[in-house]
Amino acid sequence: MWINGWRMLTVSMVSFVILGCVEKGMSGDLEKRVDGLVSAELQAKHIPGIAVGIFQKGEIVLAKGYGYANLEHQVPVTTATLFQSASIGKQFTAVAVMLMVEEGKLSLDKSIRQYFPDAPISWQPITVRHLLNHSSGIADYFEAMGSDGIAAFDLRRDYAPDELRHIFYRLPLSFEAGAEFYYSNTGYALLGFLVKKVSGQFYAEVLQERVFKPLEMKTARGISEEDIIANRSAGYQLRQGEVKNQEWYAPLVNTTADGSLYFSLLDYLAWDRGLRAKAILSEASWAQIYTPVKLNSGQEYPYGFGWSIHQSKAQPWYHHSGSSQGFNVYLSRHLADDITIVALTNLNGSEPWQLVDGLAEIIDPQLAKIAALDDDK
Repeated sequence: MWINGWRMLTVSMVSFVILGCVEKGMSGDLEKRVDGLVSAELQAKHIPGIAVGIFQKGEIVLAKGYGYANLEHQVPVTTATLFQSASIGKQFTAVAVMLMVEEGKLSLDKSIRQYFPDAPISWQPITVRHLLNHSSGIADYFEAMGSDGIAAFDLRRDYAPDELRHIFYRLPLSFEAGAEFYYSNTGYALLGFLVKKVSGQFYAEVLQERVFKPLEMKTARGISEEDIIANRSAGYQLRQGEVKNQEWYAPLVNTTADGSLYFSLLDYLAWDRGLRAKAILSEASWAQIYTPVKLNSGQEYPYGFGWSIHQSKAQPWYHHSGSSQGFNVYLSRHLADDITIVALTNLNGSEPWQLVDGLAEIIDPQLAKIAALDDDK
């Protein structure tokens, strides 16, 4: 019964909106056009819920929830609904690392064996920078575990951090450090362990104290299966056209620094304001974050520290997607129009970057699209 009700969802069920103006004369029909586009996505892809934010110059143009955060309880999505960050969380891990660099506790260009001397000798050439920009050569643990005598990664097993780190030590190196770009969740999980090693604090605690609190990201936090968390969305997956609950993960699996955070639309607005102001870190650190990786060959690859980096209207375009545990999310910042678009969904495989492309086209048809780009998917 409730599935039929969900499929008949109309835009009249949206939760909350604040409208500004992107261009003179545009605000009058913006909401209607966005509603139409989002409604079509909900229906075509069977997405339970979507939160959409459009921010310009640090202010809300539109912030709105559509559909359900929880199908079983018929809870609507609002601007306060928390969605898992998935890999968008990597840009926050990068900030935690750079805070340690600024304090002299980490060095970008020193071997990670300086911090983990028990790591394999073969890892000696791998630096902190290599982990940040995915050029370390360390295989992705989701893909590599299950071969070479290593047991497959078990989502239902609680791996202690040190246990997981020592499993990582056994993963194969795909190439010489710095030779190629290869997106690896392993690198960012290791960065979280590094932050704990040098600071004495879990990486999410560092973020809570030094990023979320000062930027007034009031509901941003690390994932916890134990805590009572207000406005937490449920995640879903689609199987043969039918919506199912997400696959269950063991609690500790949901704490690694490759993307284990919760954010609402309002948290993303606060984050966007912090990014615009270049808060928290020094100008030099932000420059490092937004510098494309330079491979050993001298060739650049369009990825910095937790961000894909491209050009749109001859200005920087920073973006990243995330997909995990029944959630797909996408954050896109076009500096040319000083516009940020975020789409948060609670269905795995919903590909929200396609929705963001459509929203960007509504705002400015000249803005670049991600259709031909797949660096961070």
